[in-house]
Amino acid sequence: MNTNTLPELTSAPAPIRHRKITGMSAILLPMTTGGEIDWTGFESHVVATLDAGLTPAINMDTGYANLISDDIRDEALSRTNAIADGRSYLGGVFVGDGPDASFDADAYRRGIEQIQRHQGTPIFFQSFGLTSGDDDAILAAYDELAKECESFYAFELGTMFAPFGKIYSLSLYERLMGIKNCLGAKHSSLDRILEWQRLELRNRIRPDFKVLTGNDLAIDMVMYGSDYLLGLSTFCPAEFALRDSMWENGDPRFYALNDLLQYLGAFAFRAPVPAYKHTAAMFLHARGKIASNQTYPGSPERPASDQAILDLISQDLAAYL
Repeated sequence: MNTNTLPELTSAPAPIRHRKITGMSAILLPMTTGGEIDWTGFESHVVATLDAGLTPAINMDTGYANLISDDIRDEALSRTNAIADGRSYLGGVFVGDGPDASFDADAYRRGIEQIQRHQGTPIFFQSFGLTSGDDDAILAAYDELAKECESFYAFELGTMFAPFGKIYSLSLYERLMGIKNCLGAKHSSLDRILEWQRLELRNRIRPDFKVLTGNDLAIDMVMYGSDYLLGLSTFCPAEFALRDSMWENGDPRFYALNDLLQYLGAFAFRAPVPAYKHTAAMFLHARGKIASNQTYPGSPERPASDQAILDLISQDLAAYL
């Protein structure tokens, strides 16, 4: 069953007011001007994220999951585990393969083992091998990997983010919800209607399942029942946490703060989308949070002229804290 064959929604769902939002934030891996990992900045950023009440997600796209070595991946998990001290965090399981690859269960198992060894919860990146089969084959792969996990999250990724991404059919999505230790799924299609369809399905089939919006261009999806796992929230976790509490408490200032955060998101996630990581580094460095605005080698960059706009947004956000 393909989501494109489903009837279109006749109206947008109503906002769910006073809902407590679960916020997860993909942590930036910062660099020094000398091209080394800024581990001091990384640790302080994980601390700030946890202290804000958000759940850190390590070794995600924001952490250059497709570029870093396994040693760096392990170091990031080890440091996060020490900081978390029993608090929850996620770790990305990334398997790099090619367009003609078959599903590499062993590579996923190694990533799962690494994350669980450091007390994290795995979230499975898609890969060419995972997404190349039909719905039955994809579900069988998730069923196989689920046996290796205490719990985990799935991940749908549009091809604007990565060529191996795939947005699943709603019938497959429903079957994924049937895997009991799958706690939820990050949805990154940048399409509100597709996400609303998943929320409607979740509400009917499995209310405890987390639909984690990855739509950095529509962060108000939390009004309709989505929770979130965003790269944008790594720019300013405290401001995101404040926005979330405003929604829960019915504070009308939610809308103005959300608009400002969305302005930042629209600016940061413009094409080419992967360059948002440089925008994040520019933003955090200007705020004195990390050692430099450098990115990991091989990641696209933004023009230096972006800094003036980011500084203005940062000043406006600071007024809320």
